[in-house]
Amino acid sequence: MRERRTTRKLLTLAGQLLLAHPGLRDPNFKRTVILLSSHSAEGAMGVVLNQPLNRQLGELNTEFALGPLAGVPLYCGGPVAPEQLIIVSWQWLEADHAFQLQFGLEPDAAAELASAPGVTLRAFLGHSGWSKGQLENEIKHDTWFATPVGGDLLDSADGVALWRKILGSINPELRLLANEPEDPTVN
Repeated sequence: MRERRTTRKLLTLAGQLLLAHPGLRDPNFKRTVILLSSHSAEGAMGVVLNQPLNRQLGELNTEFALGPLAGVPLYCGGPVAPEQLIIVSWQWLEADHAFQLQFGLEPDAAAELASAPGVTLRAFLGHSGWSKGQLENEIKHDTWFATPVGGDLLDSADGVALWRKILGSINPELRLLANEPEDPTVN
C-alpha cells in the first residue's frame, strides 16, 4: 500500500489586518491593529497602524521638512528595528472592491503619491515581525484575529478607537470585550 502524503498550503495573510485579542497584555501589542505586508512559510511582517507618535515626517528629518511628505503622520510600527523608517500607502478601490497596498516606498515614489486622490500615506518607525510558524501558532491560540481590509475603515478612526471599531465589527462578543474598561474595577 502506498503512503499518501498531504501538504497543507499556507494561506497568506499579506494585506490583511491582525487585531490583538482583548486579553493580550504585551505592551508592544496591547489593543493594536497590524497591517501585514508579508506572510509566508518563513514568517510575517507588518506595521502597527494605531500607535500614532503625534509627529509628522517633516519633524523627523530635515530632508522631509519642506517637501510634499512633511505632513505625513508618523506612527510606531512595532518593536523591531525602531530606527527604521517605512513609508506605506494604501487606497481602497471601490469599483474593484480591492485594497491596494504599497509597503516600503522610497521617498520619491511616496512624494508622487502625496497629492493623489484617495491615497493615504503614513510613515512608521520600526515594524512587527514573526519567525517561521510563530504567527500561525499565535492565531491558533487566539492571540490575534485576522480580517481583510474593507472600505475606508482604516481612515475612519485612530488609536484604540480603530482597534475597537474593527474588532467589534467581527462579532458582538468581541465588541463587548473590546469596549471593556482598561481596569474593570472602575466599572
